[in-house]
Amino acid sequence: MTDSSATTEHADPPRGVVVTGGGTGIGRATAHAFADRGDRVLVVGRTESTLAETAKDRDGITYLAVDVTDPAAPDAIVEAALRDLGRVDVLVNNAATAGFDAMGHLDPATVRAEVATNLLAPILLTQRAVEPLAATGGTVVNISSAGSLGLRAMPGSSVYAATKVGLDALTRTWAVELAPRGVRVVGIAPGLIDTEVAVRAGMSRQAYDEFLASMLPRIPSGRVGVAEDIAWWVVALTEHGGRYANGMVLAVDGALSVT
Repeated sequence: MTDSSATTEHADPPRGVVVTGGGTGIGRATAHAFADRGDRVLVVGRTESTLAETAKDRDGITYLAVDVTDPAAPDAIVEAALRDLGRVDVLVNNAATAGFDAMGHLDPATVRAEVATNLLAPILLTQRAVEPLAATGGTVVNISSAGSLGLRAMPGSSVYAATKVGLDALTRTWAVELAPRGVRVVGIAPGLIDTEVAVRAGMSRQAYDEFLASMLPRIPSGRVGVAEDIAWWVVALTEHGGRYANGMVLAVDGALSVT
């Protein structure tokens, strides 16, 4: 016999999640984390083969190969999300590129690419996604860098640092501007995460390995982070339980930034 007074609980529908830079590293781990909780995910990036690898064996992930700096990209991404996912609940601005030269040796093309990818693309994509996000009471997550928090300098990566400082300012400002529309904006500032992004940006494997080894003694938690460390926090901050977090930038860096 059933209890007629019992109420039937209905699971929330899968959320629609857009992750830029979803072919590798933090983007891939984040896409997997959302898909594993039952959400539907659109991963965006320039290289179709890496996006396909992210989507492999996960029915909840689709992908769109597009350069986020392309003027047509914001429309293409949001339209693909609405077509494939049906809604946009979460936008993760993760795509980024970095240069490794000091002032006096900066390559103009690299500078322009960093600013376009790390700062202009999130601005224009978020603006395009505001209406769908407002319809779902969604969340924007900006992936920043713990290395650029506070008064810290990043010698050899000044342009990258400047774009991330700018992104943090956008996180705080957008949180205030979009709160009346029910959209939250938060940032996560990863510390040293072993994603090999520096190698993909041109650093030699030997130099990369030496850099990780040199940094390890400085990290109080005693280890270099992995992409899944960041993905967990991205998902957590978009959950219903995190709804009071807004306008903050969370450092996830093994306490390196407070030493």
